[in-house]
Amino acid sequence: MSKSLIIAEKPSVAQDIVRALAPVSGKFDKAADHFENERYVVTSAVGHLVEIKAPEEFDVKRGKWSFAHLPVVPPHFDLAPIDKAKSRLSAVVKLVKRKDVTELINACDAGREGELIFRLIVQYAGGAKGQIDKPVKRLWLQSMTPQAIRDGFDALRTDEQMLGLADAARSRSEADWLVGINGTRAMTAFNSRDGGFFLTTVGRVQTPTLSIVVEREEKIRKHIPRDYWEVKAAFGAAAGEYEAKWFDPKFKKNDDADRRADRLWTEAEARAIADAVRGQPGTVTEEAKPSTQASPGLYDLTTLQREANSRFGYSAKTTLSLAQALYEKHKVLTYPRTDSRHLPEDYLGVVKQTVGMLAQEDLPGPLAVLNDHAAKALKEGYIKPSKRVFDNAKVSDHFAIIPTLQPPKSLSEAEAKLYDMVVKRFLAVFYPSAEYMVTTRITKVGDHNFQTNGKVLVNPGWLAVYGKEAQDEDANLVPVQPNEAVLNEGVNIVALATRPPARYTEATLLSAMEGAGKLIDDDELREAMAEKGLGTPATRAAIIEGLILEKYMLREGREMLPTAKAFQLMTLLRGLGVEDLTKPELTGNWEYQLAQIEHGQLSRTAFMKDIAKMAERIVKKAKEYDRDTIPGDYATLKAPCPHCGGTVKENYRRFACEACDFSITKIPGGRSFELHEVERFLVDKKVGPLEGFRSKAGWPFTAELKLVFDDEISNWKLEFDFGEDDKAKDDGEPVDFSGQTSLGPCPKCQGHVYEHGTNYVCEHAVGAHVTCDFKTGKVILTQPVSHEQLRKLLTAGKTDLLENFVSNKTKRKFKAFLAYDKKEGKVGFEFEPRAAKVPAKKAAAKKAAA
Repeated sequence: MSKSLIIAEKPSVAQDIVRALAPVSGKFDKAADHFENERYVVTSAVGHLVEIKAPEEFDVKRGKWSFAHLPVVPPHFDLAPIDKAKSRLSAVVKLVKRKDVTELINACDAGREGELIFRLIVQYAGGAKGQIDKPVKRLWLQSMTPQAIRDGFDALRTDEQMLGLADAARSRSEADWLVGINGTRAMTAFNSRDGGFFLTTVGRVQTPTLSIVVEREEKIRKHIPRDYWEVKAAFGAAAGEYEAKWFDPKFKKNDDADRRADRLWTEAEARAIADAVRGQPGTVTEEAKPSTQASPGLYDLTTLQREANSRFGYSAKTTLSLAQALYEKHKVLTYPRTDSRHLPEDYLGVVKQTVGMLAQEDLPGPLAVLNDHAAKALKEGYIKPSKRVFDNAKVSDHFAIIPTLQPPKSLSEAEAKLYDMVVKRFLAVFYPSAEYMVTTRITKVGDHNFQTNGKVLVNPGWLAVYGKEAQDEDANLVPVQPNEAVLNEGVNIVALATRPPARYTEATLLSAMEGAGKLIDDDELREAMAEKGLGTPATRAAIIEGLILEKYMLREGREMLPTAKAFQLMTLLRGLGVEDLTKPELTGNWEYQLAQIEHGQLSRTAFMKDIAKMAERIVKKAKEYDRDTIPGDYATLKAPCPHCGGTVKENYRRFACEACDFSITKIPGGRSFELHEVERFLVDKKVGPLEGFRSKAGWPFTAELKLVFDDEISNWKLEFDFGEDDKAKDDGEPVDFSGQTSLGPCPKCQGHVYEHGTNYVCEHAVGAHVTCDFKTGKVILTQPVSHEQLRKLLTAGKTDLLENFVSNKTKRKFKAFLAYDKKEGKVGFEFEPRAAKVPAKKAAAKKAAA
């Protein structure tokens, strides 16, 4: 009997399809990699199983990233299995080729990427011809209820209906490859012309994202603080005292972004106002209006990542991994990689069941408080159809992240925090709006106006879910009776200065990526990007992590800082005249054209021809310039030339004196100088130890840099200083520590420990007769180890708690003690003990007893 093979994108979707079809097509038997009954075989991918690559003859010289082998524009793309998915691919291909399978049904996610996943699997299964001679149909689902799935199978789309979407999907994938490969290899070849290998990655999404961060930092660096003054006054009424701030009621905005209605730009003006109102009576006018605030919408992945970063400091990557665990492992959340904040219109019943579960289940620990809110939502009939929540038009490949019918068990602390966020948002969205009474009070003294705002929470509505039952204390406003005169009881002039824009955090960067279309002037391109932004919810975390991995950005606390390498890349792309790679307009233009391909208004061939021309232009531009002639906005250093005292200026690749031949590279050992580092270097003739250097073989190392005078060139030159450890061992020469004071006893042999190069070493671990191997770094994971801390380590066994270690893997700061491990015979980390957890019921009883 012939059967239809259904290929879903994920195992969980395959299971949902089986559960929906079993009542109408018969029971399914479960095999290792599929489900099967008399009519259907159901299997799934695990996302992408196949990736595109250039044919071997075009990519054989990929180890030689030189202009001689660029551009790479192959006539077609071969396919290769993704390493970690080879076994799954083999199983799916085997099912595709089964003789009793006479029809293929694409049940991958309803969108461009789902179409591509299926098409590439079938192409790979077709071998050299890339074709399988079996009809294809398309299941298009926006809801995963059993009835919606059955309805979808009753209305399967034809293969012809999906060809436009398939062409758009392939075009996006191949265009990203062409621009990414050619751009990255061209910029790498440009930066590696003088030897070495300086990897310089670019990409359609990665580079505009980096540009957003660099442009913000440029504004911060160029910001010149402007002094301004505010006037604050205290007024006495019969019921008590209240504060107010001076403002100009005639204020109108203009091009000066620093101007505000309550800012004064001279101290004299502020003092004149203060003198005029001090001790004087005033009259009050007041306007009170009711105001409502609806709950925020349901979470999509980007919103969840953004808020988890703001609340808990979780990186986007961490939030995604936690959400994925809650979805896959615990099965308590719906699919998290979504860009929708709405639910399908047929999901009302599922929502009521889910709220019922939350009301009845004995939720663990702090989640228990949600029982009452869920029960109230059901009792009061809050859950009803609403376009704010249920809207098919706003459901894309996936719907919003909500809890499932599965009650949570055995969640980690971090998982519980994220689950709590999703459940509270899920319940709150059905609760009534919060109601406020907003009061605006204007106190007038002569010709001067002062404003006071009050906001009183009348009905908490959805805020009750978040534990806010009453207004904050500072929302109270002392009442003033009609026609009551008030008296100024004090006035204060506050001197302030304008601030530069804040650096991006991961949360605000995710928002900027999501809303990148707002930065585009062209209406059609902005509309094309309206639902896309830079990247997708599923890829934004990886894009940020990739920029950090490539040393384009650093995490400093919660702030994202662009490095010197990032500024250099922007300078290069702008100078070469290919700055469209740095603009979200590139993505906007692609999205616009891909939509045209999808609807048959533009041919795939024409689009790919333009992409090939773009790749060729990028390579051509990179070949045209010499590295010292790249135009850019370069810095003039404050530090004088160490050779002649002249002015040192930056160019694309060097810091060079205008008056003599002195110059040093900006990128020693594959690591870019930061401006503050090179300023110190020119003055002190040394800097470091610094981390992040790489050898020609690609190995990371730490070293000091020093300026030494070279008699042969009669000028100063830069050298690495690794200390004399290895040299002393190799040549057998004794090491002279006579000029140093011992820092303490060696924990291994009780010899003396001294400073030596980039390390602290035992006197018996270097020199002619090595009998000990004790050594520890002067800088460990960016944390300097002072003499004082080393003495504590040597005498007491461990240092104080040090706070500035930075993990090589996550790039996040952490706190630890450095401690000597006698068993291992080396220095290691010792972490603070965690506070013991108190069960929620015991904690409540303890609080009540107190």
